[in-house]
Amino acid sequence: MSRVDLKPVEAKAKSDEGFVPSSPAPGRDGTRHRIRAIPILITLGVVAIAALVSGAMWRAYMEAPWTRDGTVRVYAVTMAPEVAGRIVELPVADNQFVHKGDLLMVIDPTNFTIAVRQAEAAVEQTQAVAQNAQVESDRRQKLTTLAVSNEEKQNFASNALSAKAAYDQAVANRDQAKVNLERTRIVSPVNGYVTNLLAQLGDYVNVGEKSISVVNADSFWIDGYFLETNLVRIHDGDPATIKLMGYSQTLRGHVDSVARGITVPNAQPDSGGFASVNPIFTWVRLAQRVPVRIAIDQVPAGVRLAAGMTGTVQIEPKSGDR
Repeated sequence: MSRVDLKPVEAKAKSDEGFVPSSPAPGRDGTRHRIRAIPILITLGVVAIAALVSGAMWRAYMEAPWTRDGTVRVYAVTMAPEVAGRIVELPVADNQFVHKGDLLMVIDPTNFTIAVRQAEAAVEQTQAVAQNAQVESDRRQKLTTLAVSNEEKQNFASNALSAKAAYDQAVANRDQAKVNLERTRIVSPVNGYVTNLLAQLGDYVNVGEKSISVVNADSFWIDGYFLETNLVRIHDGDPATIKLMGYSQTLRGHVDSVARGITVPNAQPDSGGFASVNPIFTWVRLAQRVPVRIAIDQVPAGVRLAAGMTGTVQIEPKSGDR
């Protein structure tokens, strides 16, 4: 081998002899391992939280009966005049709150006032006639048959009884006239809200014609329509929560009762009197919905109840049944 050929190799050997490899900094590998473990720990934490939340939601869904088919219900008192006449006073407005006994409407009392006076006059007249007939009858009953015959005594006794009956009839007519006069003033029988007021001042109303309605503010309840498969876990007195559509607050209540019947379409007869049975697939059976009455125990401030509102109802088991 020539001398020229050995120079590059010797130079490379010298350069290799002078090269000292650098050692890694102490602790750097541990830091890298910790950094790589952080995403894994975060992922595991998120998965664990999701599993817990999913389990809680599944238990709430399966164990606590609930339905989105809940409706606010209320009793409404519809009043119809018992006397006919023209409306002369209407001191209330639509949706106004009224207390029990507050005046709602006044029908023109002129004719009824006159009728009371006429009835009172008839009472006085028949009373005088009855008293006179009774006196005459008593006088003749004391006389002997030499002065008056028995037939005449009977006639005067009958006249006294007839006059007394006429007086009693006049008293009854007077009382009826007073009642009719009182009926010209229609008052609220409950605490509540005037609703759907269509009557106006000056309108003529007839007997039995619906004129004004009041929603009983003390009678609100919730009807929750639960699947029949959930009824086994619903008991009277179970606490309930109600979430109305449009409100974030939660109402509190309890199960008051469960309906004992719903409409059965198959029981309706057709024109021929036969049962009208709907054809169904044998492998498809839809669970019926049964109304469950929920009594309202607590209404949060700011929640305005109105009949027909919808919401979600959930029944919670009692503390001893959890």
